[in-house]
Amino acid sequence: MKNLKSIALAFVVALSTLAVTAQTKKVDVSKSTINWVGKKVTGEHSGTVALKSGALVFKKKALTGGTFTVDMTTLTSTDLTGEYLGKLNGHLKADDFFGTDKFPTSTLVFKTIAAKGNDLYTVTADLTIKGKTNPVTFDIAVKGNTATTSFKVDRTKYDIKYGSKSFFEGLGDKTIYDDFDLTVNLKF
Repeated sequence: MKNLKSIALAFVVALSTLAVTAQTKKVDVSKSTINWVGKKVTGEHSGTVALKSGALVFKKKALTGGTFTVDMTTLTSTDLTGEYLGKLNGHLKADDFFGTDKFPTSTLVFKTIAAKGNDLYTVTADLTIKGKTNPVTFDIAVKGNTATTSFKVDRTKYDIKYGSKSFFEGLGDKTIYDDFDLTVNLKF
């Protein structure tokens, strides 16, 4: 009987240890930022887009997962004003680019995470834009209640081909580069 109690107690301790090891930390979307930069032959445009929701998962203080939803309807340029701002924002939200009427959100789901040391991780995630999913790989730094990363996205993998010299000839100075840059600062 004593042996059975010992086994039961060990089992309960083991289960409670497993339950405590994973912790999901919800991202504070009001304090987190996503900045973008899109470049073309004659210059660049920059702006923001807002997170709708997000969470990071930790086990024993190590990053083990993450899921994010971006509100694409908030996509805006920050380098223009007035009429030109309205025109660019309208075009970015149109079907030529992100088609926000049909695709109001984009998602990022962490798939693999490798620790690099000093609170730095290499993440491979599935990024879904306009209903198309492709892997992206980036480094993310986690310090206290913040996480930061910067990475490039090839827009043509998400059927955003407008102005791409990869698909259209003779664009000259109207060419828009295929990659755009994202800089993400998360607070949780």
